[in-house]
Amino acid sequence: MCGTILGGTAVSAQAQEQGEAQASPAAQDTIRSIVVNGSQRLEPTTVLSYMKLRVGQTYTQEAADQALKDLFETELFKDVSIRNNNGAVVVEVVENPVINRILLEGNKRIKEDKIYPEIRLAPRQIFTRSKVRADVARIIELYKRKGRFAANVEPKMVQLEQNRVDIVFEINEGPKSKVQQINIIGNEEFSDGKLRGEMVTKQSRFYRFFSSSDTYDPDRLAFDQQKLRQFYLTEGYADFRVISAVAELTPDKRDFIITYVVEEGERYKFGDVTVESEIRDFTPEFLTPQLPMKSGDFYNAKQVEDTVERLSETAGLFGYAFADVRPQFTRNKETLTMDILFQVAESDRVYVERIDINGNTLTQDKVVRREFRLNEGDAFNSFQVKRSANRIKSLGFFQEDLEIEQKQGSAPDRIILEANVEEKATGELQLSAGFSSVENFILQASVRQRNFRGKGQELRASVSYSSFSQSIELGFTEPYLFDRNIAVGADVFRRDLNSFNFVNNNRETTFEQLTTGFQIRAGVPITEYLSASVRYGLSQDDVTLEPSLFFTDSNGDGIRGNSPADACDPLLAGRFLCDALGSRTTSSIGASLIYDDRDNRIRPSRGQSIVGSLDFAGLGGSVKYVRGRLNASKHWRVLGDFIFSVSGEGGYIHPLESRSTGPGDGIDDVRLTDRFFLGEPQIRGFDIRGVGPRVVRSSTVPGLDANGNPINEIVEVTNGRQTDDAIGGRAYYLGRAELEIPLGSGARELGLRPSIFVDVGAVFKVRQPLLLTDLQTQRQRTIFDDDGNAIGVAPEYLTVDADGNAGVTLDAVDANGNPNPIATNFVERFFGDSPSPRVSVGFGVNWNSPFGPFRIDIAKALLKEPGDDTKLFTFNVGTQF
Repeated sequence: MCGTILGGTAVSAQAQEQGEAQASPAAQDTIRSIVVNGSQRLEPTTVLSYMKLRVGQTYTQEAADQALKDLFETELFKDVSIRNNNGAVVVEVVENPVINRILLEGNKRIKEDKIYPEIRLAPRQIFTRSKVRADVARIIELYKRKGRFAANVEPKMVQLEQNRVDIVFEINEGPKSKVQQINIIGNEEFSDGKLRGEMVTKQSRFYRFFSSSDTYDPDRLAFDQQKLRQFYLTEGYADFRVISAVAELTPDKRDFIITYVVEEGERYKFGDVTVESEIRDFTPEFLTPQLPMKSGDFYNAKQVEDTVERLSETAGLFGYAFADVRPQFTRNKETLTMDILFQVAESDRVYVERIDINGNTLTQDKVVRREFRLNEGDAFNSFQVKRSANRIKSLGFFQEDLEIEQKQGSAPDRIILEANVEEKATGELQLSAGFSSVENFILQASVRQRNFRGKGQELRASVSYSSFSQSIELGFTEPYLFDRNIAVGADVFRRDLNSFNFVNNNRETTFEQLTTGFQIRAGVPITEYLSASVRYGLSQDDVTLEPSLFFTDSNGDGIRGNSPADACDPLLAGRFLCDALGSRTTSSIGASLIYDDRDNRIRPSRGQSIVGSLDFAGLGGSVKYVRGRLNASKHWRVLGDFIFSVSGEGGYIHPLESRSTGPGDGIDDVRLTDRFFLGEPQIRGFDIRGVGPRVVRSSTVPGLDANGNPINEIVEVTNGRQTDDAIGGRAYYLGRAELEIPLGSGARELGLRPSIFVDVGAVFKVRQPLLLTDLQTQRQRTIFDDDGNAIGVAPEYLTVDADGNAGVTLDAVDANGNPNPIATNFVERFFGDSPSPRVSVGFGVNWNSPFGPFRIDIAKALLKEPGDDTKLFTFNVGTQF
């Protein structure tokens, strides 16, 4: 049996009327006995204890009515009646049932785990209608807080045996209540659209499907009134007020129409603005000229608030932690001016009594304390307190909104600094598979502990495998050696990199570079923001090509690379690749100078960093060069929560050895694997290594005249085979401007961080490689330098087009009669050795997804040079970015 739960008032009244009717026949009898019938769970004596009727009393109608009222007020009974038979009083009760279980039906938008905590009824409790009505009200209120004002709840009761019931709350959630329209009455100086733009609540529009700002919220309505007042006060309207704010449901009870009635008042200007200080070091003569507002400027309440905060912070710099700064306003309605006197009350210079650190269970106290810029006993300094908070947040061990609280100490001139930290997980164990537009399929396993043993040490190990690279790395960093501000670290690595080129837009492996080595490093601070580091590294590089594809067949057995005499064939690999082959050792020492005053090294929002580094290779080993780099970045908070950043970097590598065998041989003194490369992901809008010097080889066919006879000319085949090899450069520069766009709280919880950006950069300066010649003819041509002076001779190309590009004609068989695998003709071109800027614009999104970091970018190259490879869409999944 299932029925709607009715209101208790009607039942009580009915029972009372019934009780009055039954109690009326013998209204003046003396009570000789009282018997309770119908009680099941309750003892009769318990029922009698709830009434004031007693044996020996005179039975009256008023006493019977009071007994009925007392019994119903216990909410233990569904029905009660009292009969009087010549002094024998019989109390008939029907007990309320016991709740067996509570069920929800129809809830989709709000899950059960959110609704059940709002319900006060529980299994094995006594059912009462008043408690059910209260729970219905609480559920409806929960839906109202979610913006569903049309929701209704109908409670139903299912009768069970043994006087038990199931309570079912049938929920009709209804649609989400939107703000259909916002009306503003009384505004003359500013348009409705301008004022709506200042509000958090927005009118419902189709394009706001990702936002909740158009959902009606009464708390937001009150907040918008404050936003309107703040806006008018910043524009000089000191008398502005919101007369009323009314939210009305539309006739269909689905949406709301909000109407504000405002009174703007007159616009004021600043009058006399002065400072009065009772602090000895805080003289008005010094402070008054520093005030941002001037007499005659339009009044701005926000500027006044900022000035109060700035004066308080300035007092904190002098050690007055509890300086009381109060602005006194004098309004002149005749001249419409506002005089302001900033009163700085007398206060004592404050000293740090104690530093307390709470909430750290893993991290040792000293890890946090060593980031404090103040010690116990030091004079208080508000700037140093803020700097300490930023340094602690930059550790990455605690919550991002960490603040250092300032509490009154044991005396007026004592202060307690309290850091209430909330530790985050600092250990990372990652087993991931992913896909990227650069590496294709990726498998990665890594273990990293950024707060090893709670001492702030970093220990890491990683193994990765992809189609084009494999690596294993081990590293350790100690930020405070022997509890002194000296950072030391070491890395051991082995990397197997398959370099590549693009053949008709398909990526193909060219050479393999196997690098094994280690690096040790140390760093020390010079000042608060300036530090220096030194490093030493030793690595062994082995660069190889696949002999069966790129080597000669010297003995004519048809198997390339089978004989010790076989060597890299420039016709197959290119002169620049053959030049890169071999084994070499790099022993380098380097130093860096770092300036960094950013508020957070992990996710900065303000500040700048500059890093200059210099590396010298030649301390032993077979490679000799000097390489310098400069990196700089700056971050600002703009337009509220937007973060704007600009960054730039550049580098140059200078060889300290000559590798040339003669004039015009095309051999650069900097090896291919030591040069700079640029492209995805450094400069978006271009393919990986898509910017800078490159050699492109295209298929050709012999030229024919109008009669079909061969002529000394080559014709490139449009759809023929083409290879594209980036060869890097000695110098590069890269710049970026980016604006990070803030999203709502829901998007921030998902880890979404969209941005728009502009990238600019170039890599350049390399000796033009000697393009391929017909090695059989060995004809000579004169080589000239940049000033036009003859510096030597080199083999002449068999055919040369109008741009000086070489063509090579090969027969179907080689000199030994073996089939020639590259019998088709080809032409090589050299592109991209230019410092001209490449520019791209676009937008991207960072997402800390459940399956790993995700970055997607869509960028369009606006400026490029011939030979550059562009790319519109790039993404990475499962790898760090």
